[in-house]
Amino acid sequence: MGSSEVAELVSLAGATAVVTGGGGGIGGGTSRLLAAAGATVVLNDIDAELAAVAVADIEAGGGSAVAVVGDIRDAEVVERLHATATEVAEGAVDVLVNNVGDYRPNGRFVETDDEQWEAQYEIQLRHVFRCTRAFLPEMQAVGRGAIVNVSTVEAFRGIPMNTAYSAFNAGISAFTRSLAVEVGRDGVRVNCIAPDMADTLQTPAEAMLRGRDPDLVGSWIPLGRWGQPSDYARAVLFLASDLSSFVTGSTLMVDGGTMAASGWYGRADGRGWTNLPDRP
Repeated sequence: MGSSEVAELVSLAGATAVVTGGGGGIGGGTSRLLAAAGATVVLNDIDAELAAVAVADIEAGGGSAVAVVGDIRDAEVVERLHATATEVAEGAVDVLVNNVGDYRPNGRFVETDDEQWEAQYEIQLRHVFRCTRAFLPEMQAVGRGAIVNVSTVEAFRGIPMNTAYSAFNAGISAFTRSLAVEVGRDGVRVNCIAPDMADTLQTPAEAMLRGRDPDLVGSWIPLGRWGQPSDYARAVLFLASDLSSFVTGSTLMVDGGTMAASGWYGRADGRGWTNLPDRP
């Protein structure tokens, strides 16, 4: 296989890609990379400034992007995103990236309430259902499409003080597997990435390392560094492109090796748990 054939496999030229939470962090890195691969990107973000910067960056790089500002938890925003994207694509979009999520500990499970559970459902899982239901029928009608969901490694290991977050993210991966089987014969692939140690606006490495010995990073993360938005975006591009043409129903760990190496630990002082041990 020559270089031109390899380039064609990873190219999204002529495609339309939708990215929720596509202004900053993992979503921002994904929007920019999919555009660099040739896709016209329709990105959603709740932050108008982040969305505008992402569009400007993409256009400065010679790409094409449109922003739909709003809270993806709102059904009206999903409808507006769908209407905008299908107009841009003149029909079915080629790639849907359900990226939005929120890491926010709720405390001990017995002290949480229905309102907190509902909030976690809305921000982690419900919008994934809504966006997928909005875009999937057109993909099925044309016999092609790639859906990439974003979960977390915390869906696969215990995370005390954040049980609902873990449960709903596990739901994303379960949804991915089941939907992949359901729509595979329609030519639609459904996959997922599970990030960890992401140096983003929501979980900045500087804040995570505050008060800790940075020399221990290699003890926590086998690859010895925090993940950058571009690391996760490359995994999404792989799953969105023809490089993964025979991959569906999978969740890809994008974690620097943390799931292979470790989990959560009780703190030495007895005050809760940590996934960043204070001692080697």
